Amino acid sequence: MKIHEYQAKETLKKFSVPVQDGIAIKSMLEFDDAISKLQQRGINQFVVKSQIHAGGRGKGIIYDVRNRDVVVLEGGVKFTTSTEKAAEYAEKILGNVLVTHQSGPEGKIVKTLFITEGLDYKKELYLGILLDRAVSKNVIMVSTEGGVEIEKVAAETPEKIIKEWIEPGVGLQAYQARKLAFALGLEGNAFKSFIPFLKSLYKAYEATDASMLEINPLVITNDDKVVALDAKMNFDDNALYRHPEILEYRDLDEEDSLEIEASKFNLNYIKLDGNVGCMVNGAGLAMGTMDIIKLAGGEPANFLDVGGGANKETVANGFKIILSDPNVKAILINIFGGIVRCDRVAQGVIDAAKEMAVKVPIVVRLEGTNAKEAAELLDQSDLHFEVAKSLQDAAQKVTAVLRVN
Repeated sequence: MKIHEYQAKETLKKFSVPVQDGIAIKSMLEFDDAISKLQQRGINQFVVKSQIHAGGRGKGIIYDVRNRDVVVLEGGVKFTTSTEKAAEYAEKILGNVLVTHQSGPEGKIVKTLFITEGLDYKKELYLGILLDRAVSKNVIMVSTEGGVEIEKVAAETPEKIIKEWIEPGVGLQAYQARKLAFALGLEGNAFKSFIPFLKSLYKAYEATDASMLEINPLVITNDDKVVALDAKMNFDDNALYRHPEILEYRDLDEEDSLEIEASKFNLNYIKLDGNVGCMVNGAGLAMGTMDIIKLAGGEPANFLDVGGGANKETVANGFKIILSDPNVKAILINIFGGIVRCDRVAQGVIDAAKEMAVKVPIVVRLEGTNAKEAAELLDQSDLHFEVAKSLQDAAQKVTAVLRVN
């Protein structure tokens, strides 16, 4: 689960992580009160920050929500020392569409603004924490290239990314924090400020079951304090039952409507841009199915893992989600019968296809327990299924069907 910057900073403050002060607003009616409160805290420089679940906000373009050909403002993050200018920026951003390199061309409507203090700083750095699945350890990554997409740094100057892996049973050690501080070229008070900052940050990452925590940029202020100028946090969905306070941060407006609908049926669904709807049991098999569709010349329209216990109800819900995407022109069902018998899945496919009056071609590949019986059921049904004998055969059949149609 993703959360907004202002929510991430609220979370980090609970762990004594120094963050940029600010107030979130959802309406211009709240703007004057937010500015007044910030001024009472001695703040006279302001940054108006759009809040969407996508990076590159500062370099994005604000378009008019009614006419997306009209550019309202360049940049979704604006600095000013004037309250009048801050109000002008807020008016132009709030309620309009922000398009960034991560949002896609359709962009996202900005429904929340984060009005923050404008900090004077002398250095921008990068800091990220995530799980390195290759070694089953958390890794802390730092770079002197703050304010730049880490993917760009990794591609162009990978030597500027320094990594430190944390032993699970030991945790972050003081010498590791010092090692990273030295790697960033910190010294004096900045060095002393960074050590407790990193310890608190790592504690926040572990305590909240975060899957990713990124501070970009991490800044060194003019008085040598380390502050999180931005904050991005993602969380392990499987651990959210332990964190109801974090689950409350979920913003359904920022999520795909089909993905939200799929989650109601415990289906793992991610919408893609292709035209072949995929229904598979098992995440690895789903990814393999998508790959082989691409190799056969097709384009998967989604990732859909129905789980190990696929049945009639599961298949029907899967059809419902897949067919809600108007781009889907054919469906490939690929089920391995281990926990569930293939003949039961086949009957579920037949029943669901009849009930939902599915109009697009369906290619089915069932392998495993009772696969032979499943193939017979599909062949004997009065529905026109394409039954595949292998995964490669399934991919070739579904792309052939698309060419015919």
